[in-house]
Amino acid sequence: MNSHQETLGSQFQGRIIVPDDNDYDEVRQIWNAMINKRPAVIAQCSSTSDVLSALNYAKTNHLEITVRGAGHNIAGNSICDNGLMIDLSRMKSVTVNPETKRALVQPGATLADIDAATQQHGLATPVGINSTTGISGLTLGGGFGWLTRKYGMTIDNLVSAQVVTANGGQLTASNTENSDLFWAIRGGGGNFGIITEFEFKLHSVGPEVLAGLIVFPFEQAKQVLEQYRVFTQNAPTDLNVWVVMRQAPPLPFLPEDVHGKEVIVLAIFYEGDLALGESLLDPLRQFGTPHGEHIGAQPYTAWQQAFDPLLTEGMRNYWKSHNFTELHDEALDFLLHYAGNLPSPHCEIFIGQLAGATNQVASDAMAYSSRDAKFVLNVHARWETPAEDEGAINWARDFFKATTPYASAGAYVNFMTEEEGGRVTAAYDSNYQRLVELKRQYDPDNLFHHNQNIKP
Repeated sequence: MNSHQETLGSQFQGRIIVPDDNDYDEVRQIWNAMINKRPAVIAQCSSTSDVLSALNYAKTNHLEITVRGAGHNIAGNSICDNGLMIDLSRMKSVTVNPETKRALVQPGATLADIDAATQQHGLATPVGINSTTGISGLTLGGGFGWLTRKYGMTIDNLVSAQVVTANGGQLTASNTENSDLFWAIRGGGGNFGIITEFEFKLHSVGPEVLAGLIVFPFEQAKQVLEQYRVFTQNAPTDLNVWVVMRQAPPLPFLPEDVHGKEVIVLAIFYEGDLALGESLLDPLRQFGTPHGEHIGAQPYTAWQQAFDPLLTEGMRNYWKSHNFTELHDEALDFLLHYAGNLPSPHCEIFIGQLAGATNQVASDAMAYSSRDAKFVLNVHARWETPAEDEGAINWARDFFKATTPYASAGAYVNFMTEEEGGRVTAAYDSNYQRLVELKRQYDPDNLFHHNQNIKP
């Protein structure tokens, strides 16, 4: 038995995994295959007491600490070489109270876990668009998706959290208890502690929504984008339309000769009266001459998983992202240029629409400050082999640099890659100094630094 297993295991209810174990490589694997690190020990926790045991063990033995929820973070911050990974992925329970419209969620839960539990009662909370994403990282960085225009960001629906702090304390963070910590964790990432339970506000959603895709030829991309820019200015918050530019996957409603060709796609979500929603979609169909469309009433949970096949684990990924308050002509021109020169068939550029409830919150109401952002643009480089690294990464960086003059303040930390540490200050804008002060209070030794780090 390894010394870590022997010493830590005596006070641990979960499972201790070390490099000699047969499934070590499987367990340490995270979503982004670019990240290949080997922790000295993985503590798969089953309870808050396990989290405390692992944290204290790491401190006593001077081991670097990382924390994994579902391992989906693009920067790979949940793992480091020779340290201790506090693995929360087995703490997945979701408890729903349909009367109070609240959900208690453990930190290892994925979005699929939450959607399945809440939709049993016709309820949901705003989360992301890939169901294998973990709730912890998504929430701590902000969280946005199809319901955000109507009901706000994930952090806007966080009611309270149970937090294990760097000194081994256990605190409740809410608007009435430790409100400064509650302010910090809503957007401040994993800088302030380990969350062992989230409490979310829920909303009546579905069970069916109107959703789907309209796929246009890439030659019509400019006219589609220009009309999209106008359309989104007055679209109701029940309706959310994103733009995706990529090579067409082999979708059954598209002609075979379109598969693998560059296209521009409108991804559409409407939560409300389905007949009214249908009438709202008609103008979108007139943006060009579509290759095809697939739109209809479907379960909310099905749409939440619609993009999973394009975001499976095991690929190499590198992202760059900007916020926009408006889509300038010059920015659209760069968008068209880079979308027309994709370095891999798995790459894409998407524009997520945020305008709505998220803009009604003050920029200093919580750590996440980008409340003027109406769109988030993500340059998603994704490829298969290390030989493609340089070309794909340079493509993403060049596009990011070209569009920087047209972007607005702040950044979405969940889309920031590991080498962007210098951008953290800008991401939090005027909230950064308060975050530094709270970091100094709750984690003065920067124990939790494997993140988009706020240095004390």
